[in-house]
Amino acid sequence: MTERSRGAARPSGGSPPERGRRPPRRRGPSLGARLRRDWQLLLMALPAIGLLAVFHYVPTLGNVIAFQEYNPWDGILGSPWVGLTQFERLLTDPRFWNAVGNTLVIASVQLVFFFPVPIALAILLDSVLSRRMRLVLQSIVYMPHFFSWVLVVTLFQQILGGAGLVSQMLRQNGYAPLEIMTDPDAFLLVVTSQMIWKDAGWGTIIFLAALAAIDQNLYESAAVDGAGRWRRLWHITLPGLRPVIVLLLILKLGDILNVGFEQFFLQRDAFGSGVSEVLDTFIYHQSLVTGNFGAGAVAGLLKGVVGLVLILAANKLAHMMGENGIYRRA
Repeated sequence: MTERSRGAARPSGGSPPERGRRPPRRRGPSLGARLRRDWQLLLMALPAIGLLAVFHYVPTLGNVIAFQEYNPWDGILGSPWVGLTQFERLLTDPRFWNAVGNTLVIASVQLVFFFPVPIALAILLDSVLSRRMRLVLQSIVYMPHFFSWVLVVTLFQQILGGAGLVSQMLRQNGYAPLEIMTDPDAFLLVVTSQMIWKDAGWGTIIFLAALAAIDQNLYESAAVDGAGRWRRLWHITLPGLRPVIVLLLILKLGDILNVGFEQFFLQRDAFGSGVSEVLDTFIYHQSLVTGNFGAGAVAGLLKGVVGLVLILAANKLAHMMGENGIYRRA
């Protein structure tokens, strides 16, 4: 190589760049400039920010009673400080660990059996060619979401309970009635079935929107190349849904300790607290029934910390899989 070609290969501007050295990060506009630029958007978001502040962030300050022997009559300022005594009491309470175990088991079962149902249902609804029939089916599967848990539990009781429709038909034909609504061994099956019937249709909304965003030319090209329905599903549909699935899975893992309150509270006496006691019902009974507000605050605080750790860990795992997750550092 000649000296002229060597000089041409070297970038202009002096010495060659150092290997492994990152280019300087370009600085964006200052905070004041961004506030002046986006003040209309901030003004629109102000009511939502106010609601979050009043109903979420300000009540978070009440977690201070986890370190007190809280008495409602004395208030936060008048209640004595006990340090970590409430934590020690709670962590040595077998009822708390029973509630934690039930919560994790119920959340795991719902994650395995409930989470895939909206995905499959959305794919089935999207495959319906008639637009009118699709709207009818969507309305049918959305409807149970607007029923209260009182109504859902009552319907299951009237159908599967000991005096329900199925049990009466069995008695008329000489068979023993069902006791599924009071059998502790059937509790997981019952609550998971209730969850699927009530909220699976509503969960399809996000996946239907994600399916609508997939380029239809990909399906046409795959069909021309000879790909069948299952191959198009595996190589086009599921990869197109993957970012949404990962995002919702992260949110579900972060919310894994919040399996619900009304559904389990309404059926606690029927199935027994041994299998139906979850963290939310445990906090309710500790705080409002027994008056031990400090223990309830400790349980809620621990639940929030665990949820935060799970979200951060799941988001990091999503980054390792090549997905954006909930957030990504710039």
